Amino acid sequence: MSDDMMIGTRIQEVHAAIEAARTRRTHVPAEAPVELIAVTKNHPVEAMQAAIDAGIMNIGENRVQEALDKAQTLEREVKWHLIGHLQRNKVKHAVRQFDLIHSVDSVRLAQEIDKAAEKFGKVQNILVQVNLAREESKSGVYREELDDVLAEIEVLRAIRLQGFMCIAPNYDDVEECRPLFRAMYELFRQVKEREPRTADIRYLSMGMTHDYEIAVEEGANLVRVGTAIFGVRQYALGV
Repeated sequence: MSDDMMIGTRIQEVHAAIEAARTRRTHVPAEAPVELIAVTKNHPVEAMQAAIDAGIMNIGENRVQEALDKAQTLEREVKWHLIGHLQRNKVKHAVRQFDLIHSVDSVRLAQEIDKAAEKFGKVQNILVQVNLAREESKSGVYREELDDVLAEIEVLRAIRLQGFMCIAPNYDDVEECRPLFRAMYELFRQVKEREPRTADIRYLSMGMTHDYEIAVEEGANLVRVGTAIFGVRQYALGV
């Protein structure tokens, strides 16, 4: 089987797993759709093209420069998602390239994105990254800070809050992710019910290759899957 065919087969398998996970939902409507983001960090443009040709519409990148380099030769229409930590000195490039920035983790970063988007004449869609597990090694807003962060974001004119991203700890037993994902969905639901004036709350981005099925069961509607589609990352790419 060619690499392109293998990527296509893996995408079908991930979609099937997502659909099966939706049927196992207990407190989230089973019919609520889920979008798959193919995470292409350290994978070549050829693999990205194969994935898009197999039906992928959303590409996730961790690094701004890697996305900019790949976009020059990708030759495909796609929605770009920034899922990695965003440094403030990369903001203007991120705003130029990405349709949705998942990893907004401070008011200061939101303000920088707002300034850059205003200069580009763009309204930048964002998610706020929530560090619900309070892991020191991960970025994100703590729960007790979130209301104040959302109030500060609400007054910004060139960004639009569309929801939240959460990254679960890498537990040995993936079932340990479930309470965290469930709590994150409840937080998402509460904010959506009192939707801030300038927001359009629609996305809950959580779940990666090792835990996306549980994330879908617990309410994720964006999942970020790389290894299950492309295999192990090729760290020697040098992009």
